Amino acid sequence: MTAFVRVCGLSELEDDTPKRVELDGTPMSIVQTEGEVFAIHDICSHANVSLSEGEVDDCHIECWLHGSRFDLRSGKPDALPATRPVPVYPVKIEGDDVLVSLTQES
Repeated sequence: MTAFVRVCGLSELEDDTPKRVELDGTPMSIVQTEGEVFAIHDICSHANVSLSEGEVDDCHIECWLHGSRFDLRSGKPDALPATRPVPVYPVKIEGDDVLVSLTQES
């Protein structure tokens, strides 16, 4: 059974504005966009920088340092220089609680 843990409140999120959180030492960006909430590993696979400092557009998050873009649904990059995906994590919403599991979806 997958354990979900509260990471923030839904009311704390702004559309298309990543929120950095840590769950059991794992850094992740929580992003509300296009009516959904996503959890993606916060460290770019190309450079050791925080994705939560980047911009969100069209269900992608862009690394602010070199411009790599990662799909929030799959973690796959669609713009160089990154070639490796970053993990994404399952999200559940219960009331105002955003719950995330460290079980990777990809």
